[in-house]
Amino acid sequence: MAAAAAAARRISTLGLATLRGARGYRAALCTELAKPLLLQDLPAPPLQPHQVRVGVHYCGLNFADILACQGLYQDKHTPPFTPGMEFSGTVMETGENVSAVKEGYRVIGVTGTKAMAAECVVDEKMLWQIPDSVSHEDAAVLPIAYGTAWLALCRRARLQPGETVLVTAAAGATGLAIIDLAVNVFQAKVIAAAGSDPKCKLALTRGASHGVNYSQGSLREEVKALTGGRGVDVAIEAVGGDVFKAALQSLAWEGRIVVMGFAGGKIPSIPANLLLLKNVSAMGVYCSRYQQEDFPLFSSAISSVLQYCQEGKIHPHIGAVFKLEEVNEAFNHVLQRKSTGKVIISMK
Repeated sequence: MAAAAAAARRISTLGLATLRGARGYRAALCTELAKPLLLQDLPAPPLQPHQVRVGVHYCGLNFADILACQGLYQDKHTPPFTPGMEFSGTVMETGENVSAVKEGYRVIGVTGTKAMAAECVVDEKMLWQIPDSVSHEDAAVLPIAYGTAWLALCRRARLQPGETVLVTAAAGATGLAIIDLAVNVFQAKVIAAAGSDPKCKLALTRGASHGVNYSQGSLREEVKALTGGRGVDVAIEAVGGDVFKAALQSLAWEGRIVVMGFAGGKIPSIPANLLLLKNVSAMGVYCSRYQQEDFPLFSSAISSVLQYCQEGKIHPHIGAVFKLEEVNEAFNHVLQRKSTGKVIISMK
């Protein structure tokens, strides 16, 4: 309680500074873990020579943002902090050493936090220019969902044209991005697995060849029937628990399974004998780690999906748009599993 009160005093002080004339901006703040976010006017920080100030148009909402505000994400943040890992917007101001972007450029950006606000200050290398033909709304969907999907399919699974991909949690933002890229860029076939018939139908409208509702039957048996007993070449798995095991058992000879998350809440163990019997590979994909360990590859992923969007090869699906003032409703929308596709927060 003492820590929360101290945080509240700090926020109140920041609000007073804004009211006294310092230029400020509106932001969502996590002042206490596992509590509703608050909206606050914050003073605009000064720019370092390599930094860029961006006026945010849309911030993508990721499950990781919700986990961070609950204190459950692997990257811990101490309140008060502003969540938000990705955004689209317009460059407002640049530091003296910035050369890659200029005032007025339309950009997308990636940052660990801070994006759920009217303004965001980031390093210039974390910005990518939005092509003229791509809207701010669509652009806001690309960095995390499509960046992760590209890394999962291209870098980790090494997906080849004509192969068959099984994707679980298929109606989520990254699941639909997997379908979009696999079908329209990598020329593969997709079996979409989700927890309800409406979600399966959505996946089918987005390009999947088949939909499997794993809440009503055996995922393994359905995949076996759909593939003539062969199994799938690649599985991109984001649920965990029994769904992961069924996906692993659904792999063909020398198949590859990529772990993308554990939306079901249960982290599975891998029976090593299953890897042995069919010479299959199990691996993970964690988008943010590439940002730290192999930035050129991370940047290539973002640039690639921007190009695909410009060329009309991919079509991001936005499930819902909330205003910044509705940020807690947006969090609940995702937590209650009402969301399909990407949920974005509008700052305008």
